[in-house]
Amino acid sequence: MWEYSEKVKELFFDPKNSGVLESANGVGDVGAISCGDALRLMIKVDPETEIITDARFQTFGCGSAIASSSALTQLIIGKTVTEALKLTNQDIADWLGGLPPEKMHCSVMGYEALRAAVANYKGETWVDDHEEGALVCKCFGVDEGMIERAIRMNGLTALELVGNYTKATGGCGTCAEGVEKILARVNEEMVSEGVLARELAYVPGASVPVTRSKKKTGAAPASGKLTTLQRIRIIEQSLEELRPTFKRDGGDCELVDVEDDCVYVRFSGACSGCQMEGLTLQGVQTRIMEKLGRPMKVIPVHARH
Repeated sequence: MWEYSEKVKELFFDPKNSGVLESANGVGDVGAISCGDALRLMIKVDPETEIITDARFQTFGCGSAIASSSALTQLIIGKTVTEALKLTNQDIADWLGGLPPEKMHCSVMGYEALRAAVANYKGETWVDDHEEGALVCKCFGVDEGMIERAIRMNGLTALELVGNYTKATGGCGTCAEGVEKILARVNEEMVSEGVLARELAYVPGASVPVTRSKKKTGAAPASGKLTTLQRIRIIEQSLEELRPTFKRDGGDCELVDVEDDCVYVRFSGACSGCQMEGLTLQGVQTRIMEKLGRPMKVIPVHARH
C-alpha cells in the first residue's frame, strides 16, 4: 500500500471547494474520464485586480487526484493570476505533505488545469491539450507539451519518473519510444541551458520504461498468469478505491461477475440509470485495466445478454 500523508487523507474524505462554480469566468479541463483521471478547475477572477476570489473543482480519479485538486483551489484563492501561475506541481505536493512517487501525476494534472483555466479567462485558445499530432500516450491522453513541462519543472531524467509524473507509458506501452525521444531531447536542451548536469541527462536505451510498482498497485506480474481469484480480488480492490467517489454522489457500484475479459457490475442509488453512466463505466474500466495490465470490458448487468 502507498503511504499517504494525513493531509491527503483529510482532503480525500472531506475535500474543500468541491462542486460547480456558477460565477466562474475561467474554466480549465484536463484529462478524460476514459483515461482514468479527469479534472475541471473553475476560477472566478476579479477583472480589476486579477485576484482569484474563488475556485471550485470537479474531478474523477483516485484519492490523490481529489486531494491535489482540493489543495490547488486553496493555494490559488486570494492570489493574482500572475502569482497563481508561479505555482508548480511540486508546490501542490508539498502543501499536501508529499505524494507517493507513483501519484505525482495528480499534482501535474492540477498544474495543467490551472494553466488551462487562466488561458480560458484571458480568452486564449488552449492548444497544448491534445493538439493535432502532439498526442503521445493515447491510453492516458498525455500530449508532448505536458511531458516536456513535467520534465523541465521537476528535473526528470528517467522514463520511470516521466511515467510517475504524467502516466505516459503506463498503459499498453507503445508510446515508450516516443516518450524516450522527448526525454532525451529535453534533457539535452536542459544541459545546453546549464540547468542539468551532463552526467545526469537521460541516455536513450539506458533503462527499461517502468511506470508503476507492480507490488504496490496489485497489478499483474510481468510473467505468470493470474488466477481467476487473483483477478477478482484486484477488480474488487479497484472498485473499493472508487467507492468513496460513488458514495459522495449518492450511489455505489458492486462486482457481479467476471467471465474471461468481461467484468459485470451493478450500479445502485444515484449511479443507477444516471446520464453519466457511460462515462463512469469508462472510468471504472480504465482503472481495472491499469490494475490488471490487460484489456478488460466493464458491462452493467442490465446490458448483459
